[in-house]
Amino acid sequence: MSATLQNANPLVFDVSKPINLDEHELYYDDEESFEEVTNEEIFEHIRHINDPEHPLSLEQLNVVTCEHVIVSNNAIQVQFTPTIPHCSMATLIGLCIRVKLIRSLPNRFKVSIKIYPGSHQSELAINKQLNDKERVAAALENKHLLDVVNKCLQPEMDIK
Repeated sequence: MSATLQNANPLVFDVSKPINLDEHELYYDDEESFEEVTNEEIFEHIRHINDPEHPLSLEQLNVVTCEHVIVSNNAIQVQFTPTIPHCSMATLIGLCIRVKLIRSLPNRFKVSIKIYPGSHQSELAINKQLNDKERVAAALENKHLLDVVNKCLQPEMDIK
């Protein structure tokens, strides 16, 4: 991470009321008798991911919203909006979202991570990178990068 912040004064948004995932059964061991997953449940998994530059969650920065999570059977698409159109952290943020969902959901889900259309100048290149399994696997073999991702996925920081 660089010492100079790209977006030194980001807008901070109110967060929505969390749902209790313990009350929702995301899946069963028996593939034939599973309950459908909702966009709210997927959003609950990713909303608390920490931003790599600020001590704020992706939800607080309005990078992820429940409305931009699309669930269709076993296909999940998450669109996220970087805080600025030239955000150099966009790929890292997308990687964090992908890793969180890989760790949280069973393998039957096909996850697609994309930048919200028109919100980043390198949208197509970043989308391609985030959805290439080999590139994602190679990125996660980098110990430093994996440490940064794990830090972003740590439980919510105390923000006053």
